[in-house]
Amino acid sequence: MLDLDDIKRRLPHRYPFLLIDRVLEVEEGVSCKALKNVTANEPFFQGHFPDRPIMPGVLIVEAMAQACGIAAFAGETNPAEKLLLFVGIDKARFKRPVVPGDQLVFEVRIVSHKFNIWVFQAKATVDGDLAAQAEIRTATVPKSGKA
Repeated sequence: MLDLDDIKRRLPHRYPFLLIDRVLEVEEGVSCKALKNVTANEPFFQGHFPDRPIMPGVLIVEAMAQACGIAAFAGETNPAEKLLLFVGIDKARFKRPVVPGDQLVFEVRIVSHKFNIWVFQAKATVDGDLAAQAEIRTATVPKSGKA
C-alpha cells in the first residue's frame, strides 16, 4: 500500500490535479489498484454542475492514467526523473455518474510495454459497479524536457 507521500514521490502531479488518494496494491510489471475519495469540495464541482455535481469523465480518465503511472514506474529506482505522457485513449466508456461521497477504485493492468510505449487496460468502479473503462496508451519521456 502507498500513502499520499509515497504517491507524490512517484507522480509529478499536485493538488488540485493529483487525483489518487491511496494505492491499495501494486504488482510490478503487472497492475495497480488505487482509490480516490470524491468529496463535495472538489474544485471542479463548482462548475460541473452546481445544481447536480458530477465528476467530469475526463478527470476519471486522468485518474486512471495516474494509476497507470504508478504501475509503469513500480520497478523504477528514480521515477521522479521520468514522465508518463498520454499517447491515446481508446474504447473509453462511462457507465454511471460519479458524485460527491463516492469512492472510486481504479484497477489498471499492463497490456504491453515496448520501448517507451505502454498500453494499459483501465477501469474505475464505485461500490463494485463499473463507472468507466478505457484502454490507455502512454509514452515514457525524461522529465528534463527532452523527448
